[in-house]
Amino acid sequence: MAIEVVAAIIQDPTGAFLCARRGSWKDAAGKWEFPGGKLNPGESAETALVREIKEELGVEIKVLRLFDRSVTVVGESEIDLACYSCELIGEKPTNSTDHSELAWVKESELSKLDWAEPDLPAIKKLLIPFC
Repeated sequence: MAIEVVAAIIQDPTGAFLCARRGSWKDAAGKWEFPGGKLNPGESAETALVREIKEELGVEIKVLRLFDRSVTVVGESEIDLACYSCELIGEKPTNSTDHSELAWVKESELSKLDWAEPDLPAIKKLLIPFC
């Protein structure tokens, strides 16, 4: 059974995307991802995403729409990652409880980051014009 995970794709007014580097204490340490996390039992994807971003980044978001949903096999696990386009409400986050680094990255620079496997389908979809 796949592990259900949600992630937020957030752009700032300049068009840069919020990217998060996984901490050394996490699986896939040092890889980049869109921030988010696992759903709790009985929780909707949108509710989980708002909760996870508040817990990890200390900021509020508005979930706009599903951008990509893909299942990726990583080792012995299947990761069912739903990436949502989101709007940041208020100030930009400055730190994360789950990540060693946060960065605002221009679309043309996204392909230069070392992405975690589950995030690659969404990255490829974002970069279609640049391929």
